[in-house]
Amino acid sequence: MKTFLLKNWLPVTGVIAGAVGGYLYWLYIGCDAGSCAITSKPLNSTAYGAVMGGLLLAVFQTKKEKS
Repeated sequence: MKTFLLKNWLPVTGVIAGAVGGYLYWLYIGCDAGSCAITSKPLNSTAYGAVMGGLLLAVFQTKKEKS
């Protein structure tokens, strides 16, 4: 588990930051009427933010080549 976190620290950080950002988006901006699919519930908004944050920061992760 520790080696997974050390190897993938950038995407894991993105997931955590995205989840916090998604929750804060729901809290302050979210949809009150319930007609918005993503922002109507805090779980949906948090999960969407976590996925987007993880994908965004995973793009910047580099793989080390074995020599």
